[in-house]
Amino acid sequence: MKKIISLILLLCMVFALVACGSAETPAEDTAEAPAEDAAEAPAEDAAEAPAEDAGAEGTYTLGLGVVSNFDSSAAGNAQIDTTFAAIVTDAEGKIVLCRIDVAQNKMNVADGLVTTGNEYPTKMEKGADYGMAPVSAIGAEWDAQAKAFEEFVVGKTVDEVVALETQESNGHQVAVDETLYAGCTMDIVDFKAAVEKAGSDAWAVTFTTADAFTLGVAAITDDADSTAPTADADGVVKMYTEFGAAVVGADGTILAALNDAIQPNITVDPAGEIVATEYKGTKRELGADYGMAPVSAIGAEWDAQSAAFSEFVVGKTADEVASLETQESNGHNVAVDETLYASCSMDITGMMAVVSTAANYAR
Repeated sequence: MKKIISLILLLCMVFALVACGSAETPAEDTAEAPAEDAAEAPAEDAAEAPAEDAGAEGTYTLGLGVVSNFDSSAAGNAQIDTTFAAIVTDAEGKIVLCRIDVAQNKMNVADGLVTTGNEYPTKMEKGADYGMAPVSAIGAEWDAQAKAFEEFVVGKTVDEVVALETQESNGHQVAVDETLYAGCTMDIVDFKAAVEKAGSDAWAVTFTTADAFTLGVAAITDDADSTAPTADADGVVKMYTEFGAAVVGADGTILAALNDAIQPNITVDPAGEIVATEYKGTKRELGADYGMAPVSAIGAEWDAQSAAFSEFVVGKTADEVASLETQESNGHNVAVDETLYASCSMDITGMMAVVSTAANYAR
C-alpha cells in the first residue's frame, strides 16, 4: 500500500513539472518576440520589415504618380503646384509604403519681372519653414500631416484610398475619417489623386526581397529656360521639374527606381498678368507625343530612355548614382557607360540628381 501511495505521489510531481514547463514557454515567446520586432520595425514603419515576410522573399511593385494644377497662378504670381506620390504595393495589392510631397513652384512676376536661378524646395523639404502649424486645426506642420496620411494608407488598396470620403471645411476637402483627420486636417484630394496615378502607373516596376526596405521621393526644379517679357513679346516662366522615387534595401542599394518630369509654361505680359498656361502631362505620360525618338541617337522616346535609366541604377547606392560619369554631346551631358548609353542617350544629369536624392531621402 505504501509503495502504491509513493508511486502516485511521484507521478503527481512529474505531471506538475511538465505543466510548469508548458506554461513558461509561451510566456517567454510572447515577451521576447514583440520586443525584437519592435526594435527592428517600429510600429509607424511596420511596412519596412513585415514580420510575416521575414526570411521569405516577397514580390512588390513601385509606382509613381504626378498631379499638377495652375489654380494659384494670378496677376503677379506665376505658380504651378504638383503633388507627387510613390507607393509600394505587395502581391495582394496592399500599400506597404507611401511617400508624398508637393513641388509648389512659384515666381513673382509683378511688373513683368522674370528671374532665374531661384531655389524651389518642396513642402517636405521646407519642414517647419512652410508655416502651416500656426494656422493648423491640430497645430501640426505640413510635413507631419503628410506623413500621417502616408501612414494611414498603409495596408489599404489603391481603390480604398481613392474611396476615402471628404467633406468641405474652409474651402478645403478634408478627410471624414476621424482617425485620419486627427493627424491630417488639410485638403487630401490631390493626395488621393497622386496615389491613384501611382497605383495605375504604366511604367511601374517590380522587385523581390526578403529584407526590410525604405522608400524616398524627390523633386528638383530648374527655371533657367524662363524668359522675361519685352515690348515686343510676352515672357514665359518655365519652372521645369524632375521627379524621382527610389526603394532602398537594407544594404543601402537601390532595389527599384522611377523618374519623370514636367515642362509647364506660364506666359506673362509686361504688366505681370498671366496670359496663358500650358501643360500637357508628364514626359512619361506624353509617350510618343513628346517627340524625342526622331531626334534621338538611339531612336528611343523619352519614356523608354527614362525607364532604361531607372533600371540601370538598380543595385547602386545613392552616391554611385550621383557620381555616374558623363561627357558632353551636342550640348548635353550623356552617359559614359556604354551599357547605359545604349538605352539612354539623352542628358542624364537631372535624373542622376533626383533619383540619388530620392534614395537619400528614403525612410
